[in-house]
Amino acid sequence: MEHNSTFPIKQSELDMLRDEASSYLKSVQWEQGARAKNRDKDAKEDSILLYLSRANNGSTSTEITSVSKTILALKKRLLPDSVAIPIYLNQTFYAVQEGIIMGIWVKDSYYDASGLTSLNQNKSALDSIGKREFESKIHTATAFMLFSMAYKILHDLKPHASDDLSVMKQKFAGIPEMSLLSPMKGISCALFYYNKYLEHPEIIKSDTDVINFTVVYFEALIDEIQLRKSSLEYTETIEDRTYKLENSEFAISGWNNVFAGTAKSVEFNKIKFEQIVGNRDAKHFARRLTERLLSYDFTEKKNPFQELGGFMPVFMGYGIPGTGKSMLIAAIATKLKEHCDELDIPFLFHPMPDTLISTFQGGSAEKMVEWMKPLQDPSKLIFAPIDDAENNLQERTAQGVSAGVKEVIGVFLRYTEGAYAVNYGNSSIGLFTNLPEMLDKAVISRVQGRFKIDGARTEHDFLDQDYLWWCKFDDTLPNFVNMQNPNSYRYLQNQGLAKNMGEILSAIEKPSEERVHEIYENIEKKFNTNEHLFYANLYKEMQKEFPFFSSRDVRNIQSAVSLRLTDFDLEDDWFENPEIYFKKDYETKFNMLQELMKSNMHGLNFSEIRRQEVVRYLDNVATIADTDFKRKVDARVNQLNIEMEARKLFDDD
Repeated sequence: MEHNSTFPIKQSELDMLRDEASSYLKSVQWEQGARAKNRDKDAKEDSILLYLSRANNGSTSTEITSVSKTILALKKRLLPDSVAIPIYLNQTFYAVQEGIIMGIWVKDSYYDASGLTSLNQNKSALDSIGKREFESKIHTATAFMLFSMAYKILHDLKPHASDDLSVMKQKFAGIPEMSLLSPMKGISCALFYYNKYLEHPEIIKSDTDVINFTVVYFEALIDEIQLRKSSLEYTETIEDRTYKLENSEFAISGWNNVFAGTAKSVEFNKIKFEQIVGNRDAKHFARRLTERLLSYDFTEKKNPFQELGGFMPVFMGYGIPGTGKSMLIAAIATKLKEHCDELDIPFLFHPMPDTLISTFQGGSAEKMVEWMKPLQDPSKLIFAPIDDAENNLQERTAQGVSAGVKEVIGVFLRYTEGAYAVNYGNSSIGLFTNLPEMLDKAVISRVQGRFKIDGARTEHDFLDQDYLWWCKFDDTLPNFVNMQNPNSYRYLQNQGLAKNMGEILSAIEKPSEERVHEIYENIEKKFNTNEHLFYANLYKEMQKEFPFFSSRDVRNIQSAVSLRLTDFDLEDDWFENPEIYFKKDYETKFNMLQELMKSNMHGLNFSEIRRQEVVRYLDNVATIADTDFKRKVDARVNQLNIEMEARKLFDDD
């Protein structure tokens, strides 16, 4: 459902709830449930869990705890001689109080909007249906209150917490129980366990730990609520509106959690496209990708290139080892970062970590979700490369593929197409691999743009590759490189970017893969390449030869053709003066692109572009299918040759 209306949260209304919030911090009472009490008594890592389960010293009576007292005790422990409260301790305490205030305000607002206030007033007169509705709405109100409380705390503290919270997450043993029975019970239970953790000597060793632990705890609370969200009823008045705090960036929009994996950009080496030799196709693609990402509209949360059919949420670069994949990743990141800095746009470089596959069951899926979540953050441009993609996204049916790989692929497929897939047009995942034939077929079918990374290919490419190496000597020792330069070539002149794909592909006549070539020639005898029936029959025959070729491949070909229709340069002055295009509203940008597209299309021939893209795609499909088989054959031939040589040597002796 769209968030169609925005309601202001007034600071003056929040101030009126301050006393109520601080009374919760002074004392809450909570009686632990039996399950939380007996939790994990036999587990090995039970020191903290056991401690939590004995939080009431084993007695069944209700216990009263006080967060304020614990904070004072921590202050004494961390800074025994000082009068001042440690800065993070103070900040955390204040943020938790502000969070509780926000939770209470949102709960009151839900009471009014959902009709719970009037049910509450006539509680004694309710029939059984009315009672059920009342209870249901109380649960929802409590869940939304806890969500808003945790969300506000994260909003205030997350920027000050450490980038890496893994150590704290390992100490944290989860929240033993959560109550949605009533707002008072919900808040009491959440603060009771929060306080118990703070009192535990292992958890807080420094001032920074206080802020880090608080972030980890309230992130876990949000996760708990998200798990129960589907069982809550009467959530319409939560999901149809946004609450925005006046004079602040803070807003609550349904159950949306933008902190689910707010990731920090990873450092990378700065590289210019001109420093990459050859790879015309790859460089061209990379430039188009950066221009398209930069056209994203932050206000409308969509990208005009998506409407024009020229955006690629998932793409793939493939080629033999040593042709410049890692350099290309760095060059795309460099280009995006430069433009984002000029346009004052937040940029996230978010490569997949090498340590994703976990030995624990379910661990890999969890890590993969954590990696994919930030790709749904509409507030920044995101480039998410997966280098050596065959390691984590390997064909699931192959022998010996680990359960972790299967989990990772499952999450990847869910988040790139299907119910979880949100694509605003601000993020792009790039698979880079030497072995595309080892990638899972379903993963490959998600790829909407593909290009070859083939390194140096021509005489000039090899000249330039050498030039980039020896010119460094020239800087330090002039005249040391005493060799003759070519007469008719200026170094690096061919390493610039192509104007469009037509320049690169004009030479493509027929498929180069044997089986595809044969099919293509047979169909060409019956139909012309400018007849629609040519392609229908070509696809049908392809499917006979390559059973995994499907409608999705046809869709991918269609999107490749659409990409070609948007294969035009953005005007230079748009970059020099962002006001002309980048800073314009969505509609204006969309209309400007349409004009560019129309003027670009005058020189294009649809049936020729379609033919080129089909040939290119089918070649690619066949290469991937055949390479695996060829590799096995080559290995076997190699083995036989070695044996024959060994026999010869043996016989000669």
